[in-house]
Order: sequence, then structure tokens, then C-alpha cells
Amino acid sequence: MEPAWRQQGRGRARGQGRVHGAAVGSLTPREGGAGAAAGSGRARSRAAATTGKKDELPLAQSKGLSSQSKFDEIRRSDQAAALRLAEKQFSFSSSEEEEEEDDDDNDNMGKRGMILESTFTSYTRQTGGDTSDLVRIRQNLNEAFQSGATTCLICIASVKRTQAVWSCVCCYSIFHITCIQKWAADSAFLVSSVTDDDFGKKAPPWPCPKCRYEYTPQQTPTRYVCYCGKEVDPTPDPWLLPHSCGQVCEREFKPPCGHRCLLLCHPGPCPPCPKMVSVSCVCGKGAPLPRRCHSKAWFCQQRCNTTLSCGAHRCQNTCHAGVCAPCPRVSLQKCVCGLQQVERPCSSPLWQCDQVCGAPLACGNHTCERVCHTGSCGQCPRSGNRSCPCGKSETALPCTADVATCGDTCGKKLDCGLHTCTMRCHRGACETCRQEVEKQCRCARYSRFMPCHKEYICETKCTRNRSCQRHQCRRKCCPGNCPPCDQKCNRMLGCRNHKCPSACHQGSCYPCPEMVEVKCVCGSTSMSVPCGRERNTKPPRCKELCRAPPTCHHESREPHRCHPGSCPPCRQACQQPLPRCRHLCPQPCHDQVMVKSAERAPLVGPWEQPSAPAFVCKALPCPPCQVAIPTVCLGEHEVNPVPCHILGPFSCGRACGRTLTCGNHKCTLECHHVSTSESGDKSQAGKECIQCDEGCSKPRPPGCTHTCPRPCHQGSCPPCQQMMRVRCHCKISGLYIECVVWTASDDEGQTLLSSCRNRCPKQLSCGHRCKDVCHPGNCDAFCSQRVKVKCPCKRIKKEFSCSQAGLVLCDDACKSLQKKAAEIKAAEEQAALEEERKKEQAELEAFEKRLRGRKKKNKRSMDVEPEEGPWLQYRKYLLVPFCGILLAAAAFYLLQPY
Repeated sequence: MEPAWRQQGRGRARGQGRVHGAAVGSLTPREGGAGAAAGSGRARSRAAATTGKKDELPLAQSKGLSSQSKFDEIRRSDQAAALRLAEKQFSFSSSEEEEEEDDDDNDNMGKRGMILESTFTSYTRQTGGDTSDLVRIRQNLNEAFQSGATTCLICIASVKRTQAVWSCVCCYSIFHITCIQKWAADSAFLVSSVTDDDFGKKAPPWPCPKCRYEYTPQQTPTRYVCYCGKEVDPTPDPWLLPHSCGQVCEREFKPPCGHRCLLLCHPGPCPPCPKMVSVSCVCGKGAPLPRRCHSKAWFCQQRCNTTLSCGAHRCQNTCHAGVCAPCPRVSLQKCVCGLQQVERPCSSPLWQCDQVCGAPLACGNHTCERVCHTGSCGQCPRSGNRSCPCGKSETALPCTADVATCGDTCGKKLDCGLHTCTMRCHRGACETCRQEVEKQCRCARYSRFMPCHKEYICETKCTRNRSCQRHQCRRKCCPGNCPPCDQKCNRMLGCRNHKCPSACHQGSCYPCPEMVEVKCVCGSTSMSVPCGRERNTKPPRCKELCRAPPTCHHESREPHRCHPGSCPPCRQACQQPLPRCRHLCPQPCHDQVMVKSAERAPLVGPWEQPSAPAFVCKALPCPPCQVAIPTVCLGEHEVNPVPCHILGPFSCGRACGRTLTCGNHKCTLECHHVSTSESGDKSQAGKECIQCDEGCSKPRPPGCTHTCPRPCHQGSCPPCQQMMRVRCHCKISGLYIECVVWTASDDEGQTLLSSCRNRCPKQLSCGHRCKDVCHPGNCDAFCSQRVKVKCPCKRIKKEFSCSQAGLVLCDDACKSLQKKAAEIKAAEEQAALEEERKKEQAELEAFEKRLRGRKKKNKRSMDVEPEEGPWLQYRKYLLVPFCGILLAAAAFYLLQPY
């Protein structure tokens, strides 16, 4: 593959054998800017020149752009494009990526600060901008923003902002809602499966995985709600806290004070209440003062002076809340019986000594046997009716005499609760039950006859599993209530680093509570993560510089931050001297470049798959020197930068542009060497240029459309002798006129030359033909043709010219003739009507005659014809003259002239 600067379609030297300026030639249309556009334009002009388009050179001359101005403009654009390419090539480094990351971090920090300020707005309005009570809340919000800072303690995975979560109301820890639902179900199953009797019958509570706060089964979360519980399935918003609805929290403060939280929906506990209330001191002596609701308890520093419980002293403490402290003084106090007197704290005036009362009772025979007591000693306990020891008989005896036994069976219930005492009435406690009964052991496997007061325990060991479902009970004669397992779990936790320290249990172990530090490569930055996540957690971003030594010929690496893995490839300039020139290599360091290895092991057979290509790290030689050196082209049109390694004369690809001997055209050969003429003028063509073989292309006189018959020449062209055909004004004949005569005539002369000298064939508006000779434009509207005009009755005739013809009116003679004609016509019509009437009467009489002949002779006509009135009899005779008069009047009115 050819290098970029030698490929077709790139830069100004397209399609040439020798290139110029690799920096310019390798520019794309986007990078090359105006230079690339100009180069493509010149290439198009050369293509047009070589394809024989002879009319482009005069068009370029008409635009008024000189070749020198084009040359200067193209040179400036090429130099600017080469400078931009050089700056772009050497301005990239790994520090730019880090700076972009830092900018992203700064943008995120700025956005995070704006969200925090908007969350605290309602609260800080109440506190006047004081945020000293929001330290813990701010820490929780910062952790909510950080990616990976919030971890679900059940699945040991990061909680993302788009995942459904649930938070504990006690410790405010955040868990995945699916994890906590599974946790609640597993906890309820483990507790209910301890014994088979109550399995599935009870609904035991389930604890929080972190703080062990217990929840009822009805409190198991089923929906994903925001922190304040107002919105279900809150929509993730980058300008809100994760899992927040963005509304005011409005949860009650703890402890309740009557106010609600003013922060926007947030994780963690609500801050102290910032409301201002007017309260007095805790002792009620001080005047009310405005205080914050969360710290409304204040002390007035006055002495309490409240009478203490001893009744003799007053409280000497300053203003305090609650009950006053016990009296700290000491005084002489008597016991409740008054026999002893000792110094005791004044706060406990009632006390008892350890002496028996000994006061004589009312009987006078016995003394009180109670220890120091208050009040009277009471009656003698041996007075009145007393029962025998078994309680079956009572006897009234003096207090000095003892009650004798009754001799009956005792009958009291023994300690076993099943049998009674069989001894005779006796004093003191009954003996133990010695009856033989059949007893079952505690595990209900065996039975035996033995004394009732003894418990039967067999030697069988319990084989049931304990609550852990791993170890057997192994207790002798176990009744079924096996104790919890007292061994340690010692199962490997999910972190694969520690064992479970809890008692042996059923189900999965709790997550590892240990925290492990993950450090960066240099060890200066660390972060704490739950144990087990250190293998999947990326090392923290360290702001220290990487300390790895360079592996190329440079003394030090480019400054970049501490990072895991191998260092990025060196992007410093090579700066090693190039061969065959005095320049240094400006390319990025190429001591360690990954190159695809061409060596592959041959395949043993078609069944073996080809191995993936291997890459080998090797040092590449320095590329050829691309330093641009200004070089003049062969035709001395422009100075272009040429790469140092191909320095030499070159063709710029433009047309030669020197004026040929004809003085009208320029050399169209590609830029070539031209020997200097004797006059020393560089604009004149030399012997290496082409000879002009084109026709004359000088502009012709106005109106002449013929080309000059002479070849390209100097000076003016001869007059045009060709005949040109011109249509006459009437568009009928074609006239042949010499071109020089036509172009030399003015407008009036051309009008005369275009006339065919025949009569004009056009018709006037009156319908007559124009009498003028062939002329331009419209014909004259005045017509001199003679025409005859008659009156309406055609009796009078007069002759006028066509343009002056008028209307001829009838005279009195015409009117009398019209009147006579109307009367004659009326008489004729009346006669025709009379003749018609007579004909109809005859037909009627003939019809009646035929009708009477058909009737029978003996039948008399019973019909009587009604007698007609005079109007019906003579209506025909009256209507005919009346209609005639009307017709005559209408005819007369129509024949009247206007």
C-alpha cells in the first residue's frame, strides 16, 4: 500500500509522478480546508483544459482574477493546513484523557452540589442558612450519589440508581427489593419450620439483615416506593437524588413534636426540627424564649427550691427537668418499730430493723413473732376455733392448749398431684408418694412400673436434627423440644475469606460483616468495601503520579496518574537523529509497538482450527524524514513544502500558463521546465511550450454570429463577408444581406433592409386589407375604403368611407309605408280567422247531424240544451278584431327607429 501522501485524490499533486509536501498531500478535505478545495478546483480546470473546452479561458479572464493572486491565496492556505496538521500530530498525550476525566468529575461534583443545595433549600430557610445539623444527612446523600458506595448486604452488589430498592425504618440501610422479599420469605420459613407442630400455622416476624429490627409479614415490601413513600415506582431523574420523588419529605420528626420534615425526599433519618417555638424553661420559672423545636428545653440557671420527698429540705440544684434528685443529706432516723435509731440518708426515712417485735399479744400468753413492723401486732394466731392438722375437725380451745389429731386419714394431695396421703392425721409435711405406677419415658418409647415420685428417663438418644438441620440432638430421652444447636456454623461465607461465627443455623449465612481496604497500585489511596468485593472492585482512582520506570529509550515516562495494569504506550516524540539528514524524528516513540506476527504453526490437518494471530512487541525503525522544505516547482509557479527524504524539483500539476506567440492563448502543458527567452520575460512561452493551433477566438462585432475564418492571430479580424438571412416585416419572404452591411447599419437602416417592398398582407379591424408597403409594427387604424349604408327599411341608401360610416334613419315616407303594410297584414289575418271559424262551424253541424240519425224514433230526447248568453254567442267575432289591433300596435312599435 502506498503512503498517504502518494495516494490518488489527496492534495494538489493528484495523479503526478513526483509529490510535493507530504503534510499538504495527506490532508483530507476536512483538514485541508481551503487548500484542498483549491487543489480540487485546479484539477478540474486542468481536466477541462485537456478535454478541449476552449471557452473556459476567456471565462476565467472575465472574472478578473490574476494568476499571482491565486498563487498567493493557495500558498497561504497550504501553509496554514500544514501548520494545523503538525500541531494536531504532536499535541496528544495521556494527560488529556485524565484532564477530561477530571473535568467530568468536576461537572458531576457541580451537579451534585446543586442537587444537595436544592434538597436543603426548604430546611435552610428555617435555619437562616445554618447546616450544622445536616452533617449526617449530607454524608448519606453523598454516599447515595457515589457509584458503588451503597451496597446491598444480602447480595453484596452495588445498588444502582435505576433499580428498585427498600430501606429499613430503623437503620435506614438500603437493599434491593427483590433481595429483601426473598430474605423475608426465607426468614419466615426457617422460624416456622423449627417444629413440625406449628409449621405453616403461625406468621412469625422477619428481621432486618443489619439491625435485626423485626417486621410483621404484612410489612413485607411489595412495591418500590420513594424514601418518603409518596410516589410508587419513582422515575429516575439525573437532577434528583437516586430513588427520590423530588417532593418535600413531610415525615414526622422523631421524637414527635407536631412538625414534619422540610427536606426533599431523602435517604436516612430526618434532621432535627428547625422550627422556632416560644417555650419557658424546664422548671417553668423563666419567661418564654424563642428556641429551635429540636432544642427547646433550656435552663434558667435559677435554684429549684422545691420541697423534697423527705419533707424537711428543699432542692438546691439549678433549673432541671423531671423529678428532683433524692435528698443528699444524712439524719438520725428510727426504724418503723422505733427500737433502733441510726444515721441514714434523708431520702429514705422508712426502714426496718432485723429484731423480732416481741410485744405481748392481747391474750397475754404469747408475744408477737413478726420482725420490725408498723401498726398493731393483731390478734393471737392461736385464738378462736382451730382445726386439726388434716383440717377435717375444728375445736375451740384456749391459746395455751394444742389441738390434738383427729385420728382420721390425712387425705391431703401429695406432691405428685395424683394420689392422697394414706397416713392418719399428723403434724408436719406428708411423706413422698411411694405407689407403683406405670410411667412412660419423656420420649414416649418405653414404659415401666416404678414409684410415682420418680421420673422415668430411658437411655435412648434423640436422633432428630436440631434447628440447624445439620447436627443431631443426641440428648437422652428427648421429649421432642430439641434445644437449639450449640455448635458454631464455621461455614465459608460468600466472601471466601472468613467463616460464619454464628451458632449453627439453617439456610444461608449472613453476609460477611468485615470491611476490606482496596488500595491502588502505589498504595497511597485506599477505599473500604465489604469483604468479598475486593476481587471485583476496581482500585480507587489515585491522584499520585505513576512510579513505574520507562521501558523505552526516554529517561522518564510522560506524567500520568497511578493506574492498574500496564502503563500506556509512550507518546513522547522520538527525537532520535534520522539517517541521511540533520533532522530529529518527530514521530511518537516506537520502541515498543505491537506488531502482528507472521509466523504461524502449520495446520496438521483440515480438522485443526487456525490459531488466532499473535502480536509481538518490537521496535520499529524511524520513518523517512517528513520535514517540509520549501521548494520551487519546475515552472516557478509556487513554492511548496516537500518532504526532506524526497527533496528535488517537482511539477506542481498546474498548467504552464505562459503566453504563446499568438498572444491570445497560454500554454496548457503541465508545469514543466522552460528555458529563459532572450528578452528575459518569464510570462512569454519558450521553445518547450506548445504551438497554438486553435482558431481565432476574438470577440466579433455586435450582431455578428460568425467566427473569424483566419487561424489564431494578432491584431483585429477582417470584416465579415458572409450572407445572413433576415425575415421581412410581414414574415413571408426571406432576404439575404451581407453581414458587414447589416452590422454597420443603424436601426433605421436595418428597418429598410428588412422590408420586402410588397403590399402588407395584414387585415384591419374593419375587415379590409392594409394598403401600405411591408412595414414593421401594427398597421394604421384609419381605413379609406368606400362602403354603402341603408336605413332599417332598406329604402334609403348612402355611401361613406369605412372609418366614417354612420347610421341612416328612416323618413316620414318610410313610416307611412310601414303603417299601410301593417294594416294590410292585419286585414289578411282577420280574413284567415273568419275563414277558419266558418270551417269549424260546418264541421260541427255535420257531426251533430250524424249523431241525431243514430237515435231511436220512439225515444224522446230528455236533454235540454242550456241557452247561450250573448257573450258566448259572439265571443269569436269580438276576439279576432281585438287581437289584430294588438298585433298592429306591436309591429308599429318595433319598426320605430331609435
